[in-house]
Amino acid sequence: MEQKRRSFLKNISAAGLLSAIGLPLAAMAERHDEESGISPEQSGAQDRAYWVDMLYKICAPVVFNLEKQTLKRNMPVEKAPKYALNPAVTHLEAVGRMAAGLAPWLALPDDNSEEGKKRRRMRSALVKGLHHAVDPGSPDYLHFRKDAQPIVDAAYMAHAFLRAPEALWEPLSEEAKSRWITEFKSLRDRKGAYNNWLLFAGLTEGFLWKIKAGHDPVRIDYAVRKMKEWYAGDSWYKDGELFSMDYYNSYVIHSMLVDLLAITTERKMTNEEQYETAMKRMVRHAEFLERIISPEGYYPVFGRSITYRTGAFQTLAHAALIRRLPEGVSPAQVRCALTAVIRNMYASGTSFDENGWLKLGFCGIQPEVADIYTSTGSLYMATLGFLPLGLPPSDPFWTDAPAEWTSKKAWAGKPVKRDYKVEY
Repeated sequence: MEQKRRSFLKNISAAGLLSAIGLPLAAMAERHDEESGISPEQSGAQDRAYWVDMLYKICAPVVFNLEKQTLKRNMPVEKAPKYALNPAVTHLEAVGRMAAGLAPWLALPDDNSEEGKKRRRMRSALVKGLHHAVDPGSPDYLHFRKDAQPIVDAAYMAHAFLRAPEALWEPLSEEAKSRWITEFKSLRDRKGAYNNWLLFAGLTEGFLWKIKAGHDPVRIDYAVRKMKEWYAGDSWYKDGELFSMDYYNSYVIHSMLVDLLAITTERKMTNEEQYETAMKRMVRHAEFLERIISPEGYYPVFGRSITYRTGAFQTLAHAALIRRLPEGVSPAQVRCALTAVIRNMYASGTSFDENGWLKLGFCGIQPEVADIYTSTGSLYMATLGFLPLGLPPSDPFWTDAPAEWTSKKAWAGKPVKRDYKVEY
């Protein structure tokens, strides 16, 4: 009875307040539906079309300039306050990070739909651009041979090749393949940070092992062993010897570790149990990410590198892509939750400049939140949140009816699954 009384008073208060400000209840409800990114009329096909358009918008300046060998000429190099790196690294950052998120979509087969035409155009342009990227005679020859930062972004490019070998690696000429292999191996004369960077070196070597191009097993083994040591529990890895509360478990650690272990397990360096343990941890982390999306489609702004925007959801997007979502989390609720996030993040257009390049910031232009290692190219990690576009339009992720995600249900007083830690 007391609960009903409180509910009644709450409704009366809300109605009175809305009446006082002249905003009808129906209008407020309609606005809330729009803000939350879910409505009964919104189909998965519409969501997919929106995702495709947004991914295309983000990637187009990088891909089509690289195709025309005008990337270095036309890409603005906006740097964080007190930027501490060589700005020459920014172009490889843009290409590698962008490609890692774009690759699953490009891996889909061709068709004559509007989406298919866009995909075919972008794939063709990127393959041409990847030839220029490693051609010493091209004005867009990328910066691999100096500085530590290329260790990071070569790994994202290697990840793109692993995610879409038939779309991005196999179409390259033998000369271009040889050049990419040479550039990847050139990174062995440098070391990076003693943290998640170990995975960058490990994954690049893992790709070389995958294509039988001569790998360094020590770099692979070291990355796998240290990540095992740095596991903190309940799906969270420390980033080095100390724990950092940020999104690096999703930006880097889970996806790269799982995909590296897939290679090492195939090659018998590690066993199936190690791979499955890492996979279970990734799935558990995806569960956290789904739960932090608010009923309105927002998520907490904390930790380093928040300028990577939707890249924060790579682990959830990866789990959806490989159809390993947590128990009780449906594909449709992930689609709807991520659609709400993407709309909130990009729909206003304020995160882009007049030529479509991403700007420093989180949601809009906010250079003050950029880290000292952040420049324009760094921002293209945002594409990592779009991995489910690698699922065909016929997949339940895109065809199932709209569904509410965990926080949306919980704050509406609806049944939700109880959450509890895991022991693996």
